[in-house]
This record gives sequence, structure tokens and C-alpha cells, in this order.
Amino acid sequence: MNIRKLNRDENVPMDLLLLADPSKEIVEGYVHRGECYVAEREQQMVGVYVLLPTRPETVELVNVAVPEEQQGRGMGKRLVMHAIMIAKTTGYKTIEIGTGNSSIGQLAIYQKCGFRIVGIDRDFFVKHYSEEIFENGIQCRDMIRLSQDLE
Repeated sequence: MNIRKLNRDENVPMDLLLLADPSKEIVEGYVHRGECYVAEREQQMVGVYVLLPTRPETVELVNVAVPEEQQGRGMGKRLVMHAIMIAKTTGYKTIEIGTGNSSIGQLAIYQKCGFRIVGIDRDFFVKHYSEEIFENGIQCRDMIRLSQDLE
């Protein structure tokens, strides 16, 4: 698997991005402000993430996505570790990530990659998404915020 920065003249892999965030408007709002990276295997995109600068020396990892048929093979963890490496080499001091309270697998991966829970944005998904989101039989209501120092 090869992970590379998406070229400016390439189409954004919206189908992959929408796997991690069901709102096309929200995805379009940040994908062009950040840097999109794609994972490829045999000339096929099998993963994506976006690094979005948020504050001086801080970047947010948003929209880590792997197609369902490719999940469970360590690809998500490799994408997260690649993003951490890119953030470090780019000079960021902190990397942040947020996920839903119902995203049990993602919470495990992020913590295995060194992120620590730093807060909860209560009712984030209720306020910012028009449709209810359910994962693992749990309503996605709150944004769990995680962070990692890169120094």
C-alpha cells in the first residue's frame, strides 16, 4: 500500500470521504482548506485522510476512511500513523482528532496510536447534522476530542 498526497488536479475521492462523514457540505467545507492524502493498492484508492491546520502549530486529522470491505486489515491504523508522521515532519507541535461517541473501533485505533481524550463536545452531531447517525447500535451524539503532543 502506498500513501501519497492527492495532487491538486485530481478529483477528491468524495465517495471515500463520505464514509467517515455523511455530510457532503461539511466535507466540502474542510477538504479544500486541508491537505488530502490517499492510500492506494494496485492503482485503486483504498483509504483517505485530511490534515486540516486549525491553530498555530496545531493540525487536525479529519476524515480517516477505509472502505468497509478493506477494514480490519490495519489500514486505518497505518493511515493515522502516516498522518502523525506527516504532521511531525511538517513542524506541527500538536495533532488533534475528533470522533463520535458511537465510533468504538475508531476510539480504540486512535488511542493505540498515542492519542489521549481531552474533551467532549456534547450534542455535536445532533446540532450539526440534520439526520440521526447510529453506529454499533448507539446514537452518535457527542464528539469525543483527542489530542497528541508531537514534540
